[in-house]
Amino acid sequence: MKLSSLTTFSCVLGLGLLSASTSSNPPISAPREVRFSRHFVASESYESVGIIDVNKDGRPDLVSGDFWYENAEDRKNSFRRRKLIGDQKRYDQYYDDFSTIPLDVDADGDLDVVTGGYWGGSLRWLENTGADGKPWPVHEVAFVGNTETTRAWDVDGDGTIEIVPNNPGKPLEYFTLEKPTTFRQVNVAPTQGHGLGFGDINGDGKGDFIVTKGWLENMGNDQWELREEFDIGVASVPVIVTDLNGDKRNDIIVGQGHGYGLHWYEQQTAPADRQNGRRSWIKHVIDEKNSQYHCLEWADIDGDKRPDLITGKRFRAHNDTDPGCYDEVGLYYFTWDGREFTKHTIAYGSAGVGKGTGIYFALADLRKTGRPDIIVAGKDGLTVFFNEGQ
Repeated sequence: MKLSSLTTFSCVLGLGLLSASTSSNPPISAPREVRFSRHFVASESYESVGIIDVNKDGRPDLVSGDFWYENAEDRKNSFRRRKLIGDQKRYDQYYDDFSTIPLDVDADGDLDVVTGGYWGGSLRWLENTGADGKPWPVHEVAFVGNTETTRAWDVDGDGTIEIVPNNPGKPLEYFTLEKPTTFRQVNVAPTQGHGLGFGDINGDGKGDFIVTKGWLENMGNDQWELREEFDIGVASVPVIVTDLNGDKRNDIIVGQGHGYGLHWYEQQTAPADRQNGRRSWIKHVIDEKNSQYHCLEWADIDGDKRPDLITGKRFRAHNDTDPGCYDEVGLYYFTWDGREFTKHTIAYGSAGVGKGTGIYFALADLRKTGRPDIIVAGKDGLTVFFNEGQ
C-alpha cells in the first residue's frame, strides 16, 4: 500500500477536453506576490481532482471524475489529451464523486482512487487498470450514508493513510486498509456534523479529530472522548490543525462551507482549567467577506519555508441556496507572519473570470520546478494554476 508523494497536499482539485494555451491568460502578478499562469483544462463540472502518474512517464497526470488528463512535455498542450475511465452517476447538478484520494488498494504498484458521494452514500474505490482508456472497475468499500467529502489521514500512526468520510448526522468512522482490497472499519463517534479535521490538539503525540461541536480526544485502543470546547458551525473539510503563534499548542483554521467566514481559533488554557485539562479558544477573523470556504490546504506556496493557507469559494456549493451564492468567485492564498494573515488573490471575478474551488482540490509540482502548482475542479470547470514563483 502506498500514497503518492505528489498528493501530500490534498483538499486540494478536476475535468473535460477543451484546453487553451496559457498565452491567452498572462501570469497574474503583484509586487512580492507569487505569479501564477492560468491554464484551462476542461469544462466538465466534477468537483474533485487528484494526482496520479497514470501512464508512468514520470510526469504527474490529473484524474477527475470520468477522465484522466495527460501531462504533456509541452506545457501549452498539457492535459489536452484525456481518456475515459468511468461513468460517475449524476444526481441533478451534482456528480456523486466528492473526493479523489490516490491509494494503491490492490497492491499492484498502481495508484487507485478512493471516492464517495453524498447522494449514493457509498465509499468506493476505482481500480486503476492503466492508461489505455479502459474503464476502471468500481468496488464498494462500505455504505456510510450521505458523504460530504472524504479525506485521508494517518489516524493510527503506522505510516499509512486511513480513509475518513465526513457524513453529517451520521457516525464518524474511518477505514484502514489491512490487506489488499480489504478495509477494516473503525468506529469513532456516534455522530458528526458538517466539517472535519485531524491533528494533535493536546500535545500527547496522538492525532485527534476536530468536529463541529469540539474535538475527539484519541485515548488509544480505538477509544475517543468528545471535548465540547467550541462550535465551529458548518465547517470546512478539512479543518487545519497547526501551531500558528509558536506557543507549542496547536490552533485550528476553519472556513464556513456554506456561509460567510474564514477564521482561526487560538488554543489557550486558562489557569483555572489547568488541572482538569480543559482548553479555551479565542476566535480570530481571517476573512469574512467571502462565503463557501469549503476546502482548505496548508502548504508552502511562496517558497519561504513557511506554510500558507490556500482556499477559495466553492462555486455553487448548494447551487443557488447558500448565502453569497451570487457573489464573485475567487481563489486565494493567505500568508501568515506570526501575527496575522495577508490575503493574496490568484483569480477573482464572475464565473469564468474568477475561479471557484470544488470540494477537493490538489497541489502538486506538475513541471518539476520545485514549486507546488494548484489544480482546481468545480462546477465552473477544471483549471491548473502554474506557480511561476515570485
